[in-house]
Amino acid sequence: MARIRVLIVDDSALMRQMLSSILGSDPGIEVVGTAPDPLVAREKIKTLNPDVMTLDVEMPGMDGLAFLERVMSLRPMPVVMVSSLTGQGAAVTLRALELGAVDVFCKPADAMAGGLNAYRAELIEKIKAAAMAKLRPPRDASTRSSARLPVTQIYRSSDRLVAIGSSTGGVEALRDIIVALPADAPPVVIAQHIPPRFSASFAERLNGLSAVRVKEAVDAERILAGHVYIAPGDRHLRVRRSGAALVTHVQDGPLVTGHKPSVDALFHSVAQSCAAKAVGVILTGMGRDGADGLLAMREAGADTLGEDESSCVVYGMPKAAREVGATQRELPLSRIAEEILRLCRAQGDD
Repeated sequence: MARIRVLIVDDSALMRQMLSSILGSDPGIEVVGTAPDPLVAREKIKTLNPDVMTLDVEMPGMDGLAFLERVMSLRPMPVVMVSSLTGQGAAVTLRALELGAVDVFCKPADAMAGGLNAYRAELIEKIKAAAMAKLRPPRDASTRSSARLPVTQIYRSSDRLVAIGSSTGGVEALRDIIVALPADAPPVVIAQHIPPRFSASFAERLNGLSAVRVKEAVDAERILAGHVYIAPGDRHLRVRRSGAALVTHVQDGPLVTGHKPSVDALFHSVAQSCAAKAVGVILTGMGRDGADGLLAMREAGADTLGEDESSCVVYGMPKAAREVGATQRELPLSRIAEEILRLCRAQGDD
C-alpha cells in the first residue's frame, strides 16, 4: 500500500522537526514537506498534493482557523489540528472541528524533555485515521439544531440510561445527537476519545447549543434525566448503582483497550449496573474500543445501535462491534437520536 503523504504546518521549527521525526518513523507514513506558515503551506499543498495535513492553531500571517476555512472550501483534505493544552486553545481547536478538521492532537507541555515520545502512537493513529476519513462539510457553530425532537415524556433518573462511545469524527457526531434531544431526554453518559482539557470545553460548547444540560463528568455524581455526562479526556467514566440511583464513577487508571477514557470501560459498567434498562450506541472511530463492552450490554438485555458506514467519518469502531455481534442494527447518524428516544419509550412501556 502507498504510504500516507503528510504535510506539517507549524511556526515552531522544533515542533516541525519533532513531528517529522515521529511520523517519519512509521513505515506507512511519509512526511513530504513542512511549512512555517499558511502562505508557504498553500504553495506546498499545490506542489506536493499531501493526503493529510497537520495544522497549528496560532501562526503568523494567517491563523490556523482562517487557513483551515480556506483549505476546506478550495481544496478539501483531512486535517489534524495541533494545539497547546490551554482553555483558549481548546475552544479554538473545537471550532476547527466545526470547520471540517478531522481530529485534534495536543502538543506536549515540554517538548524539549522528549514529551512527544509519549504521544507517538497516538499521533500516528490519528494520522492514519485521518487518511481514511470521509470529510464532512463545515457547519455554522452558532446554529442550533432545527431537528430537535419533541418532548414526549418525563424520564425518571432511575428508568433508562443511554451510553455512547466514539472516537475520530465523534465530536461532531455527538453534537448532532445531543442537540436533537429534548429537555426531558433520558440521561446520557459518553466516552469520547479526546485530549485532556478539551473535554471540558466540548461539554461547555454542547451545553450552549442543547436543550439538555451537558457537563464534564465528576466522580460520585447522581445521574439525572435531562443531563449528559462526558468523560474527562484523561479519566475513565463508569456507572455504578447507589441504592435505586445511578452515579458516576470517574477515576484514573491504566488504559483499557488502548484508551483513557475507554468506551469498553463505560459499556461494561453500564451492562453491570443497568442490564436491560439501557441503550448502547457506538459511533464513528478507528479501532475496536467499545466492541466488547457493547456486546456485554447486548448480552445483558440492552438495546444496541451502531452508526452505519455511510455516515461514519471512520467506519472502524462500529464495524468491529458489528463483527462481534454487539449491534442489533446500524443507522445513519441522522436517525440515531430519534431511535434512542423510541427505544427508551418502548422500554418504559415494558
